[in-house]
Amino acid sequence: MIPQSFVQDLLNRLDIVDVVDRYVPLKKAGANYVACCPFHSEKSPSFSVSPTKQFYHCFGCGAHGSAIGFVMEHQGLGFVETVEELARSVGLTVPKEESGRQEYKAVVGLDALTEAMQHATHYYRDELKRSEGAIAYLKKRGLSGEIAARFGVGYAPGGWQNLATVFSDYQAKPLVQAGLVIEGDEGKRYDRFRDRIMFPILNQKGAVIGFGGRVLGTGEPKYLNSPETPLFEKGRELYGLFQARQAIRAAGKVIVVEGYMDVVALAQHGVEYAVATLGTATTPVHIQKLLRQSDNIVFCFDGDTAGRKAAWRALENSLALVGDEKSIKFLFLPQGEDPDSYIRKEGKAAFEALLEGAMPMSEFLLRELAAGVDMQTMEGRAHFLKLAQPLAQQVAAPALRLMLRQRLAELAGVTRNELEGLIPVKSTVKPAATRMRSRPSRKPPSLARKLLQLLLFQPELGAEFDMSLLNNGSEELKTLSALLGLVADSHLQPTTTVALLERFRGTSHEALLSEVSGEILQWDEEFEVAEEFTGALDQLRDGGRNRRIDDLLALSRTRGLSMEEKQELQRLLQGGSASTKSGQFVRK
Repeated sequence: MIPQSFVQDLLNRLDIVDVVDRYVPLKKAGANYVACCPFHSEKSPSFSVSPTKQFYHCFGCGAHGSAIGFVMEHQGLGFVETVEELARSVGLTVPKEESGRQEYKAVVGLDALTEAMQHATHYYRDELKRSEGAIAYLKKRGLSGEIAARFGVGYAPGGWQNLATVFSDYQAKPLVQAGLVIEGDEGKRYDRFRDRIMFPILNQKGAVIGFGGRVLGTGEPKYLNSPETPLFEKGRELYGLFQARQAIRAAGKVIVVEGYMDVVALAQHGVEYAVATLGTATTPVHIQKLLRQSDNIVFCFDGDTAGRKAAWRALENSLALVGDEKSIKFLFLPQGEDPDSYIRKEGKAAFEALLEGAMPMSEFLLRELAAGVDMQTMEGRAHFLKLAQPLAQQVAAPALRLMLRQRLAELAGVTRNELEGLIPVKSTVKPAATRMRSRPSRKPPSLARKLLQLLLFQPELGAEFDMSLLNNGSEELKTLSALLGLVADSHLQPTTTVALLERFRGTSHEALLSEVSGEILQWDEEFEVAEEFTGALDQLRDGGRNRRIDDLLALSRTRGLSMEEKQELQRLLQGGSASTKSGQFVRK
């Protein structure tokens, strides 16, 4: 049996939007993503995926669950197979049963690593305020204090063990596991980042998972990044994406650049919809994330050989992912310029004018292929088609694929039928489960159901819940009681919606929680959940008090009341609470 602690940690590492999008193309719709449901036939999308709550729900057939549940249903896999497959996708190994939670946590320690990164971030930001040299450097680069604060820019001072003043135990494992400290062969430790401007790297939830450090002078390496850690995987993260999300939606496009300073400098000049790769080539995961943010991506690279090589790598990883409704373009800046230097010299208007003239992906593809051969000879054109074959076969978008092949045939001087014989179209059909489910019922929410909705939306509200309020036995109250019991269990600590739903898989409570999770899917993140929860608790107490009054009045008409019961009735009529002996309860 797989330890539940591992399952919860795996869910924390996964992004359900990434997982579902591998099998079902998703489209942004407000705060969520939608698609036609893969579990039943429909013409308009009723299948919704929540990136904040990390679960999916179909309003048509009632299908719901976590990333684990989706893969199980869609691929027809068992629980263990699914967990193993998803664990491999994020670089984890499923622990053996005997290793248990403690051993796994000792290795991964996600909570401890996150806390360490947060402490380091505060330290670096405080140090920036004290460093005249670092402040002067940023001012020279044209950065304002507002932009530096927005991106959490800090400074790691010179010296070998400055973090020893931040952490009481400089020998603690999380400091090495988080990449903040390096441990030498003889066990001696020293800070990884020294005398560098520090750029925190945030995940989709806004938590610091890594750093990029830029040297102030001319030292090497110019940029030093955090190593791969349980928190941080370069091929999956993009610098500045958390800060740029609203600007990307407003602009209708996203720019991909190569450096942290490019992102920050562009933002300083009003181009706030830029992100950067983290010292690695653009990966398919990067592109998937970006295409979910916007239908229009512009890769902006230097015009030198290295820039074109980076652009080609991005193109190769884009071909299978871009749809007919999407646009991927490439912009190469003048020789010797990068986005930071160009926008400081020429300004926002000039930079955005260049963006408008960026080269479409298909044009860049054909130009690069043709540039490497002699298109005036038959041998050159044959080589051209040979180079184009693996790339053309990756294109999944039907209309783009058709037009690209037409253009390839024109350039090579062959007919379309002849081209199809040389470069056959590969099938891109994916399997999908078709099992139907019954439509969930749509009942007006009872008080117990409202509490279920609020607790699923924000589970931590249930930590101090008075369980004596739930002494009766409707199905909703039974599920509410079970949910509260799980939230209160200090050993399990399922503090997220998706973790709670996963814990109730296969239980008698799953169907009801499925309905309730669908009901909260469209809630706004700024909804006053705590205030609503307090109001619902007041209603719960009032209901219990009123019913207790009815009980006591009924007793007074049959057998009469004892002195204690009379005092209780008087207290209740005056607005007090029921006594401990009589108990507080809710009837349905």
